[in-house]
Amino acid sequence: MDGSLGSALTADYTAMMERLRATFKSGKTRSFAWRKQQLHALSEAVAAHEDDIVDVLAKDLGKPKAESLIAEVDYVTKECQLAAKKCESWARPRKVGTPLSNMPAKSMIVPEPFGVALIIGAWNYPLQEVFGPLAGAIAAGNCAVLKPSELAPASSELLRKIAAQALDSDAFATVLGGAEETSTLLEQRFDKIFYTGGAKVGRIVMGAAAKHLTPVTLELGGKSPAIVAADANLDVTARRIVWGAFLNGGQLCVRPDYCMVEESIYEDFLKTAREVVHQFYGENMQQSEHFARIVNERHFDRVSRLLNSGEIVIGGETDREDRYIAPTILRDVKPDAPAMQEEIFGPILPTFPVKSMDEAIAFINERDKPLALYAFTSNSATGDRFVRETSSGTVMVNDCVVFQTNHHLPFGGVGESGMGAFHGVHSFDCFSHLKAVMKRPFWGDVKLRYPPYSEKGTKLLRKLM
Repeated sequence: MDGSLGSALTADYTAMMERLRATFKSGKTRSFAWRKQQLHALSEAVAAHEDDIVDVLAKDLGKPKAESLIAEVDYVTKECQLAAKKCESWARPRKVGTPLSNMPAKSMIVPEPFGVALIIGAWNYPLQEVFGPLAGAIAAGNCAVLKPSELAPASSELLRKIAAQALDSDAFATVLGGAEETSTLLEQRFDKIFYTGGAKVGRIVMGAAAKHLTPVTLELGGKSPAIVAADANLDVTARRIVWGAFLNGGQLCVRPDYCMVEESIYEDFLKTAREVVHQFYGENMQQSEHFARIVNERHFDRVSRLLNSGEIVIGGETDREDRYIAPTILRDVKPDAPAMQEEIFGPILPTFPVKSMDEAIAFINERDKPLALYAFTSNSATGDRFVRETSSGTVMVNDCVVFQTNHHLPFGGVGESGMGAFHGVHSFDCFSHLKAVMKRPFWGDVKLRYPPYSEKGTKLLRKLM
């Protein structure tokens, strides 16, 4: 980065941070009336720009209209509306118990905003992954800097426009740009950082945050498995897995990234899944208006190289100029195949047979903890085994992806798939310091706690604690 450019960016970002900190210190963001007004304004602005959102997502990602409306517009507006409705009750002190040794006293947890947050979004859901966390930041009473992804430029510019139209400019700012801008931005001291993206950049974000001991939430990804037991309903299972695997052109952090099928039904599953792909996207899948495109040529080239990881059941066609990779199912993929070594983030579904659920569980537990795990079975005990015997951000039995629409569930990873969680009240907590508070009166002072200590008094105090 040119030195003069870096200095100019630093000066701009320093002035921006001073403005936001002054707003936070003024107490303006503590007002529930202000928080609710900001949340309603953001919700209304997103809804008012519905057609524009559909257009920019089609331009950046070739995203189908239905997916844009449900996963971007509706997701953001509902998250904002829930936060506006509940933020005041979420912010109330939460009473907790008090041991006898502290009596008479009252103990509680009091949520307080961190201050100025940084929200770095990803390109695959460019509005959802900035405005979604932002709803929690506003509800908790924070100021925030928004950094949408430069890989979805039309969407990022519209996000900036919506934010400028709806939000208080003294409390919120949007920064556009690429790696240089992000790196310079991370040199600033924030009170909370929320990052959505890959583990490689997540480590960079954590390193920058460590310099200021800034708390971080990382929403990453990984290889989320789908497991199909022999007793699963094949028709429904195939529909749900195919839909989840190829949603948004496979560019989804919680998509089924590979599929293990009990060997007795493996061939039937592949046959059914192949039929479902044609039902969804037709015989000429490139002409389907219901299938998205790869975000850019670099990602197209990366995903295309993974097509040779197994025998193609359906798909495999590519068109670099159109950034099109056909919905592709691979069979008999080996654990050391390229498609099994990284998160695919594209429309390729590797599959392979397993002898039993024991083998599937062992395979999962030998690898990094996934962001999501999907188990398909008619036996509730089998589903419970995956909940109990594996570790992942989320477990879903007999469906995939749609758990994200439940704003009462926390969403987040574990280990390589992330840290921290958000959605609904969990977003509020994500952007709040949960402060421990204890209040005691002057009366009821127990002298046993003070020197000189006695053996009898110490024994009694230990019993009371």
